[in-house]
Amino acid sequence: MTYLAILTALITSIAVAAPAAAAEDYPNRAITWVVPFGAGGVTDNTARIVAKAMSKITGQPVLVDNRPGAGGIVGTEYVASSKPDGYTILYASSGPMAVNPTLYKGKLTYDPLKSFTPVQALSQANMLIVVNPDAPFKTLPELIEFAKKNPGKLNFGSPGQGTAQHLSAELLQAEAGIKMTHVPYKTGATQMTDLMSGVLDLSIEYPAVVRPYIEAGKMRAIAMTGAKRFKGFPDVPSIAELGYSNAQNAGWSTIAVPAGTPPDIVKKLASVVWEALKDPSVVQYYDANDNMPLGDLGSDKTRDFIAKETEKFRTVVERSGATAE
Repeated sequence: MTYLAILTALITSIAVAAPAAAAEDYPNRAITWVVPFGAGGVTDNTARIVAKAMSKITGQPVLVDNRPGAGGIVGTEYVASSKPDGYTILYASSGPMAVNPTLYKGKLTYDPLKSFTPVQALSQANMLIVVNPDAPFKTLPELIEFAKKNPGKLNFGSPGQGTAQHLSAELLQAEAGIKMTHVPYKTGATQMTDLMSGVLDLSIEYPAVVRPYIEAGKMRAIAMTGAKRFKGFPDVPSIAELGYSNAQNAGWSTIAVPAGTPPDIVKKLASVVWEALKDPSVVQYYDANDNMPLGDLGSDKTRDFIAKETEKFRTVVERSGATAE
């Protein structure tokens, strides 16, 4: 009995000490940051800027792994089923985390709050409504007038069902009393190419994605999805000032890890992200693209934030009539 008692105590002490040792030495190899959307979009661009800053802080590579599909579900499910050791993390944005539970009700294999541990919030941002320069409308009121006369004729693109971009267009349709056709994409680059070629009539995207095309004259920005104008495009009116305040919408992003990740590792990862958000390159990127940092939202506050946003977007999805079909 004495031998068994000693052996049991030894095994227990090793089990307790192992997570602490793992956290102390974390990270000692590359971290894979899964972005559940394609390359070339705002999530990809933002993740790569922040990942570079995280790599400088940790001394380890932070590798962005794009896994697009089904409105972010493919990549999100991948992380949910990954080993909870802090080496596979998720770019957890508003679509997969707060919209999909309503949009894909009863069909998800993950629960945003039960399958993951929130680590740290990143940012929140409004978007621009952009059209092809050769489109027969130059302003949002003209676009709405055209859409009313031509129901279903206008095609709008998005990075997938339930994304902030998709829901912004759905909200606009509901508010303006128009009907357009949604074309979901797996990659932002393909979406932008189709908009420039005329396959799409409009898209609602983040400034970080469309700024180069606007500056090159390949796209025209006709409205911002927030309450006020974006300082980077002072001549572009806000959707609110044009009389569609109920169509306002913003996307947000956080970092999450699989549920069961040791708390000490979550805490250490959160501190790394917090420091990365203060890196000059990240601050400059956020400022240039009208991103509002959410760095004051740590793990517990991020969980509460996601829960509230899930309820908000449930109302948005149901009111807009958006579906995952």
